[in-house]
Amino acid sequence: MTETRPILWTPTPERAAASRMARFIDWLKAEHGLEFADYNALWTWSVDEPEAFWPAIVDHFDLELSPWSAVLGRRSMPGAEWFPGAQVSFAEHVLRHARTRPQAPALIARSETFGRRVLTWAELADRVARAAQGLRRLGVGPGDRVVAILPNTVESIVAFLATSSLGAIWSLAAPDMGPVAVLDRFRQIEPKVLIAQHTYRHAGRDIDRSQAIAGISAGLPGLAHRIAVPALDGPVPEDWIDWADLLAAPGPLDPVPVPFAHPLWIVYSSGTTGNPKPIVHGHGGVLLECAKAALHLDLGAQDRFCWLTSSGWIMWNVQFYALVHGATVALFDGAFNHPDMLEVWRMVSDEGLTSVGAGAAFLMGCQKAGVKPGKDLDLSSLLSLGSTGSPLSPEAYDWVYRDVKADLWLAPISGGTDIAGAFVGGNPMLPVRAGEMQCRFLGNAARAFDDDGNEVIGQVGELVCTAPLPSMPVGFWGDSDGTRLHEAYFDTWPGVWRHGDWIEITPEGGAVIYGRSDATINRHGLRLGSSEIYRAVESLDEVLDSLVVDLEFLGRESFMPLFVVLAPGVVLDDTLRDRIRARIRADVSPRFVPDVIEAIAEVPRTLSGKKLEVPVKKLLLGRDPARVVNRDSMANPDSFDWFVAYARARNGGD
Repeated sequence: MTETRPILWTPTPERAAASRMARFIDWLKAEHGLEFADYNALWTWSVDEPEAFWPAIVDHFDLELSPWSAVLGRRSMPGAEWFPGAQVSFAEHVLRHARTRPQAPALIARSETFGRRVLTWAELADRVARAAQGLRRLGVGPGDRVVAILPNTVESIVAFLATSSLGAIWSLAAPDMGPVAVLDRFRQIEPKVLIAQHTYRHAGRDIDRSQAIAGISAGLPGLAHRIAVPALDGPVPEDWIDWADLLAAPGPLDPVPVPFAHPLWIVYSSGTTGNPKPIVHGHGGVLLECAKAALHLDLGAQDRFCWLTSSGWIMWNVQFYALVHGATVALFDGAFNHPDMLEVWRMVSDEGLTSVGAGAAFLMGCQKAGVKPGKDLDLSSLLSLGSTGSPLSPEAYDWVYRDVKADLWLAPISGGTDIAGAFVGGNPMLPVRAGEMQCRFLGNAARAFDDDGNEVIGQVGELVCTAPLPSMPVGFWGDSDGTRLHEAYFDTWPGVWRHGDWIEITPEGGAVIYGRSDATINRHGLRLGSSEIYRAVESLDEVLDSLVVDLEFLGRESFMPLFVVLAPGVVLDDTLRDRIRARIRADVSPRFVPDVIEAIAEVPRTLSGKKLEVPVKKLLLGRDPARVVNRDSMANPDSFDWFVAYARARNGGD
């Protein structure tokens, strides 16, 4: 059992009592006569009694759902049916704040491309209504797919809310993603409309993606309309609609109510083979997750919230956690380290932000750079700091309390694109322990399983979820019989969601994430299937085969080696390494350029031809070579010897 980790921060009784979590607990007592000995008792009730917990969330947060016939029509997993009969509009729940607080700021956008912009709730609602009218004129309606290649800007927020208000389905990619990676996603869902920003500024450099976007557009034959967001004085391409023209005509904001499980957006979490998985989330499930998140992030209308995120990361979607509750959201569009590592912290100070989050890689990068935001800037407004994407090291916890702010609620979360939410994270009423997340999220039956499927406490196991959650995927797009969904999460233990992370649930109810247990690449918080890297690398004539693993584990800095099998007579020199990196940078993303590239004779494979990524990853993380793979199941068992020697050398063995 792991020793109890030191407490670094404890909320004052006054702060704990004023939190949204405390108010929810008080409300449960006043309205339903429910009392709980501690948070763990509340969590147990929330997962054991979903028919009571989720209606309590609906009532407490005044969510507008038409009458439903049951909370759970079906309780099976997969296949749970939530709130059958309910009608809902996600956009309506965000934009209702325009009626009650029209002049309060909804968005503060700081962009290298567009400068600083502020939109009130009334202005945001007006732009969404205009964009929805424009999309409606183009024939967009319920079920149509609207895709976008946009940075984290006002336009991306407006376009999503307009799309969802029509009952259409949204999907977003970041501008720096390679065209192959974007097409692998968007082709699967056959979009009707593409919205794109062809140019942007990043780290002081003007970047033109016109050629890549033209190729993506040409690769989507079902597109009916293309809309361009002008930037940096770039012209609107021929046959594209100007964003300003789309918004030209005013109109009423009239969100279309849809069934609870109607698709809201499609996000992507890649497996290790095949195309990225197109994960469909429903209006109702995401809305309930957003509502509940206010308890764990302690968010309300008085807050100014920012999560540093690429538009290609699920944390872009998490910005709606705050908007649903009427908070002001600050959008950061630019390089986090330009002109230096204090730039983000300057925004925190200048804008008076109260709640800020970032990838763990950013915070550990600040730590390594030796910056001291709390000494150099006024961070008096900052009350909470979040982290996700990869485990935050105990040393980074120490840096936060030493060099950012001593009286600060540090609340890392861990969840996934898959559930549009978190399994474990913060609780404003509990102490913060070094290297640990405070609790399991309400309503989420997250547990640690050993290899035999037994729950374990105080030791590392597989992160699983043993009960349905409203924000679990409605399904994968095009997966009519549910085969891909089942294989992705439910093929290890029947009726149990296996997420693919190593987790420890502590005796106190906290949690520690130890990294990915499968072969998904998790690079600085952004997930990608290894197949996308293989597709780029193996398109080079010099490379016959390849294998890549990500060794991000227990808060260590991500280390991603790429192993390549070369064509006869080819030598892996610096020139070829540069070509491989350039191809990955162009076809996939600069974020997924490997740390090292090594030549090997052959890739280890199973008898059925699958690459043995997970065994190689476990081996390089220091596991016993005899236990990580059954060589009898391999087509080429001798190929594993090279990796055993490589692991021994890397880990300091004999």
